[in-house]
Amino acid sequence: MDKSKGIDVGVVMGSDSDWPLLKQTASTLDSFGVGYEVRVISAHRSPAVATAYSGEAVSRGLKVIIAAAGGAAHLAGVLAAHTTLPVIGVPVKGGAMDGLDALLSTVQMPAGIPVGTVALGNAGAVNAAVLAVQILALGNPALAQRLVLYKKSLAEKVAAADEKIQAELHTSKG
Repeated sequence: MDKSKGIDVGVVMGSDSDWPLLKQTASTLDSFGVGYEVRVISAHRSPAVATAYSGEAVSRGLKVIIAAAGGAAHLAGVLAAHTTLPVIGVPVKGGAMDGLDALLSTVQMPAGIPVGTVALGNAGAVNAAVLAVQILALGNPALAQRLVLYKKSLAEKVAAADEKIQAELHTSKG
């Protein structure tokens, strides 16, 4: 992470047990050179901290908040209620419903309090970071170019995988 560029993204989790998942978010932000901070804040166990964090986010220079939580997963919604910044919710797998409760709690927000919600699991952790980068890239041409290269690398990986499968098929038929 390039701290000299400032901190643009707040990465917040409801519990430190969410950190193994959110390390992927941090790593993805690092790969784009996007500055971020990481906090553990609970919507239920430290609601005043959650309110203060999101209420002060704009004045502290944040541009996007990523919030991960499992179970009742109200963290993203509580943060979104107290800021004008885009909030991206990452529902965390686990618990009695294996994350379905977290997904529904994150995505089902009342009108006027949007939370952009990504998938459960590893894909969601990475996609939250990529979505934050896409938002930031709207005003940052250099970051937009890094996104173009990132998308190109994804396509190249698919092409290489297809080439490998095609070679395997032709070898087995020959």
